[in-house]
Amino acid sequence: MNLPDIIQTFERVPADIVAQAAQYQPAILADVAGRRGALHGRITALRPRMKLAGPAFTVEVRPGDNLMIHAAMALAQPGDVLVIDGQSNQTAALMGTIMMTACKQLGLAGVVIDGAVRDSLEIDEMDYPVFSVGTSPNGPTKQVGGRIGHPVSVGGVTVNPGDFIIGDGDGVVVVERGKIEALLPLAAHKVAAEATRIVQIKEGKTSAPWLTASLVAAGVLKEGESL
Repeated sequence: MNLPDIIQTFERVPADIVAQAAQYQPAILADVAGRRGALHGRITALRPRMKLAGPAFTVEVRPGDNLMIHAAMALAQPGDVLVIDGQSNQTAALMGTIMMTACKQLGLAGVVIDGAVRDSLEIDEMDYPVFSVGTSPNGPTKQVGGRIGHPVSVGGVTVNPGDFIIGDGDGVVVVERGKIEALLPLAAHKVAAEATRIVQIKEGKTSAPWLTASLVAAGVLKEGESL
């Protein structure tokens, strides 16, 4: 079956699930998802304080060309996160102040781009969440077709349209649309467990309770030995 280059309609993570999942750090969700879904560390927040969460609106462009990003902005819904496969190209910025201002005005939750952006100081002043591989003062072309609403590879991870995207100063994590709701109780449990462990550490119980058993299992210590 030949799909059109632009797929306008797809199922998204429901808004209430987005709101619940957005309460957790990307690190927590990555852990309970089996340590899967974290984008390569080359994709970082333009400023460490920036955070975003929402369903992915996927865009595939040719390196250095942003024609399809403009098309995506015309189609994306409020709350969407533009997730752009720019093939890690840093020879030209694919977005800058004008486009980011429009994204903010449209109510988009933010931008994740495996490529470069520019006008970083102005985007910082806007306080609009942008995650990219870096910056470049060079501008893009607007001539080459691409795809919208298809699976893309961003930061070495496959992102499907409608998947859950979350990012903070640690990086960006994607969770499959059909799995995010089931992970919420696990995330809540992990947060509680980590809080309990931190209290224990502050009380002086600094040794990890699982360490000895793991060292024995790894063959570093013999059975009955301890550090």
